[in-house]
Amino acid sequence: MNYTDLSICSNALLKLGAESITSYKDGTAEAEIASSLYPLIRDSLLSSYPWKFAVAQKKLQRLADSPIADYRYAYLLPNNFLRVISAGEGGRGQGITYAINENRLHTDKSEVTLTYIFRPPESLFPAFFCEALVAKLAAEFCLPLTESTSRAEMLAKISDDLVAKARLIDAQQATPSCFEDYTLVEARK
Repeated sequence: MNYTDLSICSNALLKLGAESITSYKDGTAEAEIASSLYPLIRDSLLSSYPWKFAVAQKKLQRLADSPIADYRYAYLLPNNFLRVISAGEGGRGQGITYAINENRLHTDKSEVTLTYIFRPPESLFPAFFCEALVAKLAAEFCLPLTESTSRAEMLAKISDDLVAKARLIDAQQATPSCFEDYTLVEARK
């Protein structure tokens, strides 16, 4: 299925027992709440875990201005950047020391490859993520629309379970991590 922000919000509203929406500007309370809360909740859920479909790598462009202190170089972050996973140099996506300051990456390295979480379009969200996002939205929309705390708590529990399930599915989308240089393993050989 080709997901959109409106279809995801409408499914969340239906899960809650509210009316679905066809536009954020249709003048209903549902549309106003969805348009206000959706971007924040989507970005929060995307940023909360390194989802395989939302991880990218990019060589960063060094800025002409150097940081005032602590590091030698500053780099421009990508437009769709949400959160850093790691940074590296020389063909590696990890291994360097850095800090994010003033929406820039600061480091002492003269080149940087950033591994980061970005905001993909909804059409690229896998079904397991959409299911978790719909549940999260339903839980967040519940209180402003129904004023029922018990219903909001129940929907939050369902949301937590579906987010955990989505993380498990997503974790199976790559070769499992292993220890590279672990001294205790080496000592047993």
